[in-house]
Amino acid sequence: MATGSRSNVVIDGIRRMITSGELVAGSRLPVERELGARLGVSRGPLREGVRALVVLGVLETRQGDGTYVTSLEPGQLLEPLGMLAELQSPENSVHLLGVRRVLEPEVAAQAALRVSDEQLAEARRILERGEAILDADGDIDLEGTIDVDTDFHRLVATASGNPAFAAIIEALVSRTARARLWRAIHERGAVHDTQREHRAILNALEAHDPDRARIRMSVHVLGVEEFTARHLDEQPVADES
Repeated sequence: MATGSRSNVVIDGIRRMITSGELVAGSRLPVERELGARLGVSRGPLREGVRALVVLGVLETRQGDGTYVTSLEPGQLLEPLGMLAELQSPENSVHLLGVRRVLEPEVAAQAALRVSDEQLAEARRILERGEAILDADGDIDLEGTIDVDTDFHRLVATASGNPAFAAIIEALVSRTARARLWRAIHERGAVHDTQREHRAILNALEAHDPDRARIRMSVHVLGVEEFTARHLDEQPVADES
């Protein structure tokens, strides 16, 4: 049997041990010899399977102390999705915006019900930063604008109280794609429109109105998706840091 298929035996075996409750977050895996015997694999496939689960955020190795199950938090397990978002072509990034269009309105609705006064205050500070950037003399600070946009959407996702929502939105917020998008928005003078949409979302959150929050976010993300479909392919793919 190929080494790759044997390493899949390891991945499936450890997954079953976790889903059955035999291993829980923070558990130490059995020693290598014991685990290999149990799964019926040799050292090579065993180590490959474990390495794969480390990359996926399921396991972590501690030097001199063995291998452990991670906290299994959504943010950690969904981190590879961020790589998917980061590596998408401009054309395919439109599809990811379609995913956000499905998710983020509901995220905003949940946030309207659960957002705290502290989170609202932070959201105001974020948008005030954005407005200060727009009011400044000279060229608009593109990096600062990207940070404002990212921080605002991240806060709304966190305020939803759903860690899985927050992790998925965090993963889909690709900085490379946002840099391309905001460059296109800036060059077409639409930055102020985007800021106004953010402010409308915040107003709905402040009113704790889930229906308004859902609609405002829907309008915002749909607009970004349509803008991207029209203009993003015109932008050169730059090496973003």
